[in-house]
Amino acid sequence: MKKSTLLKTGIIGTIVVALCCFTPVLVILFGAIGLAAWVGHLDAVLMPSLVFFLALTVYAFFKKDKGECCEMGKKDA
Repeated sequence: MKKSTLLKTGIIGTIVVALCCFTPVLVILFGAIGLAAWVGHLDAVLMPSLVFFLALTVYAFFKKDKGECCEMGKKDA
């Protein structure tokens, strides 16, 4: 995957999961559709997801493209 695609995915995923973790968005949504019994299990899914997307963002931010160093020395003919 490209660095920009990984970075976009990581940032968007982090924002969405953080929004669901730190605000009552999912609690209200689950209560409205009748799945309020599942609210107690949200931490088992949201916290690992947040860690995953944060790690993906950091990895994509520091990832080096393979062709980046070689293309700098090339000149157009």
